[in-house]
This record gives sequence, C-alpha cells and structure tokens, in this order.
Amino acid sequence: MDPILLDQQSDLVRVLISAPIMYLTIIFAIRLSGKRATSQMNNFDWIVTVAIGSLVGSGIVLKGVTVIEAVAAIVMLLILQWVLTKSVLHSKWLSKLVKAKPVVLLDRGVFCEEAMRAERVTKREVMSAIRQKGLVDPQQVQWVILETNASFSVIAKGSNEDQIRALEDVDGIDVVPQVERAQTS
Repeated sequence: MDPILLDQQSDLVRVLISAPIMYLTIIFAIRLSGKRATSQMNNFDWIVTVAIGSLVGSGIVLKGVTVIEAVAAIVMLLILQWVLTKSVLHSKWLSKLVKAKPVVLLDRGVFCEEAMRAERVTKREVMSAIRQKGLVDPQQVQWVILETNASFSVIAKGSNEDQIRALEDVDGIDVVPQVERAQTS
C-alpha cells in the first residue's frame, strides 16, 4: 500500500528546505524581470508564467529535479523573455510575428461576425464587456476591441474619432489622426 501522509521523513525535509528557496528565488526573479512579469499578460508572458509555476512545483516536490536545476530553468526562461521583449521593441517584423493585433468585434453597434469567429469570441462575451462598461445596448457603443492581452476595450459613441490616435493599430478601424487630415486637405 502506498503511503498517504508521508513516504519518508527525508521527503518532508526536502520540501521544507526547497520551498523557501524557490519562493525567494521567484520574488527575486520577478523583481529583477520587472513589472511586465506580473502585469496583464500577452500569450508569451502567460506561457512563461505557467512554465515557471511548473518548475517551482518540480523543484519543491520532485526528487529527480534539484532546486539548482529548477532555479537555473526559471532564470533562463526569464532571460529569454527579457531578450524577446527587448527585441520586439527594435524589430517590426518580430513584433508582428510575436504579438497579436487588436481586433474590432463590434463596430458602431454592429457585431463583426467574421472577426468574432476568427477570434473565437461569442456575442455573450462582447455583451458582457459592454455591461462592464456600464452600457446596456450595443447601439451605445462605437467599438468593442479585443486587445492583444485578450481584454476588451469598449469605446462609447460620442468619442471624437479625429482625436483617437490609440486606434491607429486596430484591425477594422480606419482612423487618420486630425494632424494628418489637416496636412492632406
């Protein structure tokens, strides 16, 4: 019969020693890697966070994984994440490859069915985002945008399109800043 509470005392001692080491390592590593490690995440940030969680658990519980091996793997993942995010700042090509673009899911009260299908988002989810913004009808909304971190931005009608430079990179919205319109007129 397999032990239920404790296999060997040495296993408990291993956990009691490795858990604080891994905990302090994570605090130190997150502090060094910056706010991005704990902010709203894109897909790659999320993957690294999940992988780190798995490595922490492995370093604490698994006999075949030493604390040093787990710490080395965590540090390597954070270094790779730092290199990737730094590289994305300097390369449009890499940025397009790595980052998703924000996408319009509702345009002036009309659901963008094709975009919603492509992003696998339901009307119910869009309506929830509208309600969270304090609105009750899609007709009150200029746009609902699925952001790169999978959050929803809801922009109410009445927003001055000519002033909204933050929408320049959103698929499905053609916003030309007022400065450029004045120059072309």
